[in-house]
Amino acid sequence: MLLTTTSRPAWHRAAAPAGATGITVASAFALLVLVGAVQVLANTEYTHLGWLPISLVGAFSLVAGAVLGMGAGRALPSALTPPALAMGAFVFTALMGGLLGRTETHTPTGIPITEPNQVSLLSPAVQEVRDVLVTLSASVHIGQTIWLLGMAATGFALLVAGTPRARLIALTPILAGALTALLVLPSDLRRMYVVDEAAAELVCDGPVCVTKTHQNRLAGLAGPGRKALRLLHDALGGQAPVAVRENATVLPDGSAPQWSRRTVLFDFDDNIIAAAKGEELTRALIVKGMVPGCSPLLGSGGTFDVSDAVAQSVAEGWVLGDLEPLGGTIILSRDQTAMADSVWKKLKALPRAEQVSRINAMRAAAVSCKGDPLAELDGGASR
Repeated sequence: MLLTTTSRPAWHRAAAPAGATGITVASAFALLVLVGAVQVLANTEYTHLGWLPISLVGAFSLVAGAVLGMGAGRALPSALTPPALAMGAFVFTALMGGLLGRTETHTPTGIPITEPNQVSLLSPAVQEVRDVLVTLSASVHIGQTIWLLGMAATGFALLVAGTPRARLIALTPILAGALTALLVLPSDLRRMYVVDEAAAELVCDGPVCVTKTHQNRLAGLAGPGRKALRLLHDALGGQAPVAVRENATVLPDGSAPQWSRRTVLFDFDDNIIAAAKGEELTRALIVKGMVPGCSPLLGSGGTFDVSDAVAQSVAEGWVLGDLEPLGGTIILSRDQTAMADSVWKKLKALPRAEQVSRINAMRAAAVSCKGDPLAELDGGASR
């Protein structure tokens, strides 16, 4: 009887509600992840454990936030405390993702942009990655875990604290956690978001390759890819590419793409590749092998140069023997269609050797991203 009526230590009394709340929010998050996992497993052949550290940090952020909220409520018992905390959390997230969490910089091509900095990683909502092959680095997971540990420790200390002095001391863990996390979190964007090597591993069917992430699309790509290579070889001879490969190189925003003369590189989110199948996919791969496009990459899919579309249309027609409109989402305006017709007629009126010379000059400019493919194709008359 004496033991059952003896008051438990303050930390013991605080552990029960804090633990119950933490388990509840973590379980709710785990259920959400489980629902997503079922959908992923039902729609892909590629599975991995790269989601686990991200999910664990996400669950821990809910637990730490809940415990900190409980501690703040214990330290400031008022009906206004919950809405004030909710608004504070919203403002904190907005500031970390916007004004305080971004740094002004310039792309390699001189375009002004803003990039997330290490302060933004203290937010529970980090910037969405723009490429399926990119993931958060290990140093991000470690730094965020340190920050969340400090947050949870402060929340629990506030639950236990019984005096104003103890409540002030309870703020030490969250401040120490923030400072330590900022020392661990990377400041360079290329160290925040890194290529997932397992996801970027190539899976091939002969000369046609895709990343492991998209291996379920290899069957539909292999046939059109082989046909595209055959047609390119018939048109270009020894200068033709010999392989088709999904582009697994992830470049910073604003960078000029990097292409190869011997390999047709493509992205599944490219406008002319995304929904193409069968013959349309063959034509799209021919286009990527002739004039892949050099507009600077800005976000998912990049921007598009309409002049490249004219060159692509003529180059594809030269390989296939007939000028036809491009498929996908690339639609030429009336003026661009007229320009393509004009360049096409001039090109076809030339002797075969001169046609080949202009096509090779066009490909050299298109693949190196130095020069104007359309101007090379038109003998310097375009633009």
